[in-house]
This record gives sequence, structure tokens and C-alpha cells, in this order.
Amino acid sequence: MPHFIIDCSKDILKLHSQDEIIQQVNLSAISTKLFYKNDIKVRINIFDKYSTGDKKENFIHVFSNIMEGRTMEQKANLTYKLVKDLASLCPEIVHIGANVIEFERASYFNKNMLDPNYKFSMP
Repeated sequence: MPHFIIDCSKDILKLHSQDEIIQQVNLSAISTKLFYKNDIKVRINIFDKYSTGDKKENFIHVFSNIMEGRTMEQKANLTYKLVKDLASLCPEIVHIGANVIEFERASYFNKNMLDPNYKFSMP
């Protein structure tokens, strides 16, 4: 936790590698100081078939899945930072966006939580 899922058009990979994009999202998330560095997970989905309105233009969108409990200002800063940093990395891409999806603490569970000594904490 958190999980950052990046959707992007395939042609972006002609300009930037998957590793560059993943690293930028990771660095942006760390810079917000909302998460522990070792807890951040980033994945990328590449799309060949898509549309952006009535054209086919390159895009990047980051779905930020985080545990509930952050303020609206913190969440807004997270999406701002993600978009700003990706726009700096990829100035040629017009469609860059991000949003936050919150996990409910009461319904979230993972394998680490099976350990009786596990204690959840936030930075």
C-alpha cells in the first residue's frame, strides 16, 4: 500500500521507457511524504487500442489507490505532484491525469496482516 496503476498509450514507449515512467511516479509519491518508501507499489498498463476524444493522442493516467485517512489537501497535492512531474518528464504528451481512489481500512486485507504481530501505521 499504496498502489499506483499507470495506464498509458503504447507510443509513449518510443519516447520514454516503462522504467522511466514507473520511477517518476515512485519519486513523485515519495516526495509527498504521505507514504513509506518501501510500501509504494507501481505498475504500468500499456494500451494499443484506445481513443482520446475524437482523436488518438498519447496519454498517461495514474490511478492512485491509497488507504483512507488522508485529507483532501493531501490527496489534491498527490495528484498535482504526479501530473506536474510527469508533465516535466513528458512535455510532448497532452493528456496526463491522475486521481485518488481510497481503500476502506475496515475492508482492506493483505497477506502481511495474517501475522499476529502486524500493526498498521501511516507516516
